[in-house]
Amino acid sequence: MADEDLCFTPATELTRMIRDRLVSPVEVMKVTVERAQKLNTRLNAICTPTYDRAMAAARDAEAALMRGAALGPLHGIPTSIKDLAFTKGVRTMAGSHIFSNRVPDFDHVHVARLRAAGGISIGKTTTSEFGWTGVSRSPLTGITHNPWKHGMNAGASSAGAAVCAAAGIGPIHQGSDGAGSIRMPASFCGVYGLKPSHGRVPYHPLPANGLISHVGPITRTVADAALMLQAMAGSDDRDMTSISAEPENFLANLDRGIAGLRVAYSPDLGYLRVDPEVAGPVKAAVRAFEELGCQVEEVNPGWGDPIETEHCLFAAHIAGMYGDFLEDWADKMDPGLVAIIRHGMTYSAVDYCKAYAQRLAYYDKVRDFFERYDLLLTPTLSVAAFPAERLIPAHWEQHDWDWLRWAGFSYPFNLTWLPAATCPCGFTPAGLPIGLQIVAGRNRDMRVLQASRAFEQARPWAQRRPPP
Repeated sequence: MADEDLCFTPATELTRMIRDRLVSPVEVMKVTVERAQKLNTRLNAICTPTYDRAMAAARDAEAALMRGAALGPLHGIPTSIKDLAFTKGVRTMAGSHIFSNRVPDFDHVHVARLRAAGGISIGKTTTSEFGWTGVSRSPLTGITHNPWKHGMNAGASSAGAAVCAAAGIGPIHQGSDGAGSIRMPASFCGVYGLKPSHGRVPYHPLPANGLISHVGPITRTVADAALMLQAMAGSDDRDMTSISAEPENFLANLDRGIAGLRVAYSPDLGYLRVDPEVAGPVKAAVRAFEELGCQVEEVNPGWGDPIETEHCLFAAHIAGMYGDFLEDWADKMDPGLVAIIRHGMTYSAVDYCKAYAQRLAYYDKVRDFFERYDLLLTPTLSVAAFPAERLIPAHWEQHDWDWLRWAGFSYPFNLTWLPAATCPCGFTPAGLPIGLQIVAGRNRDMRVLQASRAFEQARPWAQRRPPP
């Protein structure tokens, strides 16, 4: 197998090949590291490489294989960790000058679980500063480039993770999603991204952002996402929101089909603007669900526009977490982050409590909707990738911090904790990827994975690779 083909081989196949001794963990890691070294200078997806550690871990994995040791489900598989996640002994900068030299002495729970499953991290992937925005740049690390077109937004905040997945720098990558930060970069980069139900993957320490952050996989195939999710999922008392029930066997149940499901398709959720070059391919993708035997109905969910609620909660949490840094660091922070912090400081405690009540009422509407429908299909984003130096596409109304306007399909499902995935579903005339979002009721992660898998088989995407 050619080195490039090995780099694009799914983790589900690599695990079998490693166990059958058709390829060694060292061989897999060597070609992955070489590809990362070759491409990262242009893509800027990995901000703290750990290539030497990865090669040493691959040699250990190979030795374990040869002596017949018990192997984890990800044994010898290259992965990466987002630079918002704490990694013991490895720099964790969060895209900010403020923490440019921070080296934690502990791991986030999901980091430890990936390692325990046999995954081997090749390094930390880039993020927007503190993950505040969906644009792939930070004041510390600069622009992370979309592999489909240099200079274009790769999405964020799990920017480097999605770029690595698309570019064949390892098959599985850890992302996190507080307002679309798995789904946005996966959509812009033409790969698969899953935001599981809140609590499916324990998150400890939890960020103090109103319980909107979810940890999940960014991969090229649905099966790889199921495999990676299995390794991270399961309860942990350190996260008081973690789901206590044992997770299903995501990989084993992936191919059960979706015939007969009641599927709602909403092209705009009743209020969002969507660029025509995005709306057309998404509408065409929805037809696949009819072909798969689903009952598809175009709907306006009737939930109303939650943007004022979103603005208050999102800005207030950011102000609460990072406002104390302004006095000493404002001139080295992302100007948009500074602006949203200052906006967040204008809300009162009463404003916040009212917005939180609106969030709870919004969840009631969404929950009722999923009593009537099994799945909801929407565009993942209102736009395709745009120049990464911009916060908002040039043809949209401008604002000093409110990028949520072009990502309005994402945040509702952070507020409500529902599982949501993005699947590649086409390209713009300029050759930029477009994503279809698949959402199900709370804790229905298996249903989202099954629907994603069925769509992947009906409209395959993994064979498409970014241009050299």
